[in-house]
Amino acid sequence: MDRALALLALIGRHSAAGISLSGLVSVSELNKATVRRLVLALIRAGLVEQDAQSRTYHLGEEAYVLGLLAQGRHGLLRQAMELIQSLARETGDAAFLSVRRGLHSVCLHREDGAHPIRTYALMPGGHHPLGVGAGSLAMLAALPDAEVEAIIAANTPELLAQYPRLPPELLRAHVAETRESGIALNPGLIFEDSWGLGIALQGPDGQLVGALSLAAVESRMKEPRRTELAQKLRAAARVVEARLSRRQKERQT
Repeated sequence: MDRALALLALIGRHSAAGISLSGLVSVSELNKATVRRLVLALIRAGLVEQDAQSRTYHLGEEAYVLGLLAQGRHGLLRQAMELIQSLARETGDAAFLSVRRGLHSVCLHREDGAHPIRTYALMPGGHHPLGVGAGSLAMLAALPDAEVEAIIAANTPELLAQYPRLPPELLRAHVAETRESGIALNPGLIFEDSWGLGIALQGPDGQLVGALSLAAVESRMKEPRRTELAQKLRAAARVVEARLSRRQKERQT
């Protein structure tokens, strides 16, 4: 285990350019057979991937997700945790914090309220194509038009294969609705009785940093309660964004 983790750290330090098998052997001072065996185990775990052309090794998808989770705990999540807990406590529903990861969104944290539902798919570390789920949709809608179209085009095969109730044309319509209202609504498109509301979070520079969302069964998302939940999300988002802005100013002084 220690040797595998040491190799993972080596690959991480060379992840941008990649590192070859011979490079790992040279730096680690392990024999070639051992390095190959340990790297294959890391690949199976999703922590390492090999470039098909150069044959060099890079950090894999799971390593990236773990990095996001760690970063969230010490950055955005730290600023938002109190608000996520408050949302779950005050509403009784499940509250989430998500961030963007390329073409997907990743859940950093989930806080259950007094009325948790069993059908929602968001778990810490779980990821979906951008636009799938309320927080994910809020983030997609916060991006420029050209980027939205590029993301939808790239994710279309996955959308059609895994999310037949959310084809690209419907996703575009939801993006427009989210921009108009400022709140993303998932009306049970992933799981029939799992509804969600989401709002994008912006950093001090105006760039997207993540999203807050709530999930509940349909009966708990009907009006006028849905409007009340949206107001709570907006208020929580303003507090998180203010904290992020204050934190940046403190770093600059």
